[in-house]
Amino acid sequence: MSTSSRCAACRHLRRRCPSDCIFAPYFPANDPHRFACVHKIYGSSKVGNMLQDLPVELRAEAADAICIEAECRVQDPVYGCVRMISLLQQQIHNAESQLVKARAEIAVLGSHAQELRHHVQDI
Repeated sequence: MSTSSRCAACRHLRRRCPSDCIFAPYFPANDPHRFACVHKIYGSSKVGNMLQDLPVELRAEAADAICIEAECRVQDPVYGCVRMISLLQQQIHNAESQLVKARAEIAVLGSHAQELRHHVQDI
């Protein structure tokens, strides 16, 4: 990789981007914020080691997860991703409660409709 097309990590670290750069596939030059968050929370050597220790086919997904976690931690230093997970769990709980209520209403309306049909047939 030439110096003019350094990845966001190498640019952030102000170093030459080698052709086998562990960061280049996951931190493109056009998205410097992605690496900045990761570097701020985890540091470049930890992230590099994590990616290096994974099989190549799992690295992109791991880099995405690391980025999401880092961005959440930058936005909410105390709770990070836990806040988002809690909010999503609450939304699931609310949706499940609404579903139970809707099913109960459908059952009541269905029984009323059946009663009306029987009543009409009796007339």
